[in-house]
Formats: sequence, structure tokens, C-alpha cells
Amino acid sequence: MASESQFQAKRPVSAALAGPYGHPFHPILVTVPIGAWVTSLVFDIASHVVHRPGFLTQSSEWLIAVGVIGALLAAMVGFLDLFAIPSGTPAFRTGLVHMTLNLLVTAAYVVNFLWRYGDHAGGGSVGTGKLVLSAVSVAALGVSGFLGGKLAYRYGVRVADESTQAEGYTPRHSHSGTRSTG
Repeated sequence: MASESQFQAKRPVSAALAGPYGHPFHPILVTVPIGAWVTSLVFDIASHVVHRPGFLTQSSEWLIAVGVIGALLAAMVGFLDLFAIPSGTPAFRTGLVHMTLNLLVTAAYVVNFLWRYGDHAGGGSVGTGKLVLSAVSVAALGVSGFLGGKLAYRYGVRVADESTQAEGYTPRHSHSGTRSTG
């Protein structure tokens, strides 16, 4: 049986900003930084394989910037989701660790962007330090993503309750008594 704390964590603080009940915006928005940062790491690695890596190093730099902007947008909505979770609960503590890791990863990518910015004179591959920083950041992002999944799939944060979910599994029948497909 769901507690009042569980119901509270499922409701948005502000539906207009955080997304309507059962359909939060945070999981949608995180795809931008995740995709941008993973692709930037792929480009960093590829810059060590191709003959003229300048286009990859420059593209990686801008993917990092896109990821930082996307992460800041996702964080704003994520804060609203965090505020819906009652403090002192395992879900809230998991949310705090998730948020802290994401903020650290975003800060690391800001540093990584500033380290790279305008450093295209040689047109060479990405330096080892920058590559390592990206790899460590993506690894930390993976841990944070695991915790985000735990919040949604184990604790049900911002996920519709079971009775609402059951609506999607209730068979509909047409007037002729045959099962409808839509």
C-alpha cells in the first residue's frame, strides 16, 4: 500500500515547469547532455584514429558546451522533482547523491570546455588529460544515471501510481464484443 510520502513524490511541484503527473520533463531533458557528452567522448577517441582530427576535436568541444547547457536545463527541472520527495527518506538521499554527481559532472565538463576552448591551433587529436577527464566524467554520469533509474523504477518518483498505470492495461472492447486494438 502506498504511503502519503510515495504519493507526494509522484506529484510535480509545478506541472507547468516539471511536467504533468506521470510524465516528468527531467528524463526527457537528460537525453541532451548524455547524448552530447557520450558523443564528445567518442569524437575524442576517434581523434586519435583519423588522419586530420581537427574537425573531431572542435566538434567535441561544442558537444561539451551543448551538454552543459542541456544539463543546466535538466537540473532546473530535476530540482523540482527532488523537492517533491519527502526529506529523510532513502529516495531523498538517493536524489541528493544523484544531484550531487550530476552537478560535479557538469562542473567537470565546464572545466573541460574551458580547457579546450580555442585550442585548435595545431589541429591535432585531443590531449590525454582532456580525454581522461571526459572518460571519468562519462563514468560518473553512468553512476548518476543508475541512481536516477533507481529513483524512477524502484522508488517510483514522478511515476504514476499503480491504479493510474492500470488504465493502460485494461482491455477495451468494441460494441460488437471484439477486442479493440487501439
